[in-house]
Amino acid sequence: ELTISKFSCIWTIKNFSKRGEEALYSTDFSVESDCNIKLNIIAYPKGNSKVVKDYLSVFLNLVSSNKSEVPVKFRLAVLNVEKEEVKQVECKTELIRGKDWGYSRFLKREYILDECNKVLPDDNLTIACKVTILPDSNKRSSGQVKVPECSLPNDLRQLFESQNFCDVTLSVGEREFPAHKAILAARSSVFAAMFEHDMEEKKQNRVDITDIDAGVVEEMLTFIYTGKTDNLINMASDLLIAANKYDLERLKVMCEEEICKELRVENATDNLILADVHNAKQLKKQAIEFIKTNAKQIIETSTWEPRILEFPKLLVEILRALVIE
Repeated sequence: ELTISKFSCIWTIKNFSKRGEEALYSTDFSVESDCNIKLNIIAYPKGNSKVVKDYLSVFLNLVSSNKSEVPVKFRLAVLNVEKEEVKQVECKTELIRGKDWGYSRFLKREYILDECNKVLPDDNLTIACKVTILPDSNKRSSGQVKVPECSLPNDLRQLFESQNFCDVTLSVGEREFPAHKAILAARSSVFAAMFEHDMEEKKQNRVDITDIDAGVVEEMLTFIYTGKTDNLINMASDLLIAANKYDLERLKVMCEEEICKELRVENATDNLILADVHNAKQLKKQAIEFIKTNAKQIIETSTWEPRILEFPKLLVEILRALVIE
């Protein structure tokens, strides 16, 4: 079933859990433009290769156009039972006729099949796609040179997902993530130290991670390769811990920003402690200000006293802030 609305469509895949390894194709849909564009969505319920068999793979495909290349910005998302986007990725690229562009590791099957996540009502999975046709950079006066947009983040995402040319493995429990030493070292001083010095990680071409969940490591690697995250909202606290451990300052600040948006009476104490333990200075400052403003309510919560007494220096800081106020 396909519902079309100008530059967007919603595709429902019925009996998702019973689908095999074969590719599924949505009905073709058109986008209003001067290119006579026709698109479809391609989904692989069990991944588009054995390497990603535990994932749903999703791609946008340029079926036909009167131009061989079409610059687009598109957004893919999975909708839950309330029609809210619970997983979304956005990309700007040039679609080439007859080729698809998308994500091999779009969403874990485990997440989709978990009833708690409410994305598979009656065994039906709903994928939303929004497409915007960008101005054609070819429309220039004669003599001008066309400079293509930088595709580095998308190229590196494809490199990570393809697992080509990998020379190190990150092992997390039962899962393994092949990666590239040069990219890890360029992005993280911690990984750089591992591979520069005579450490086990360098000798074995293997990094064992025992204190971070596999899903968080995967999201961290997505950031390392692309500078973006796909699931920051749901993983901000765990990603902040990972970012601090591996010296990913921008990721840490992104997490701080997300957590600050969700500061509440119920979680302010825990978030203050999280910030203090993992050296998140901006989050710590915001959490202290929030506690100052809502001190009476926070002190009356059941978690305040047992948690804050474990960190007496923090308690002193809060009292000092209240006195100065």
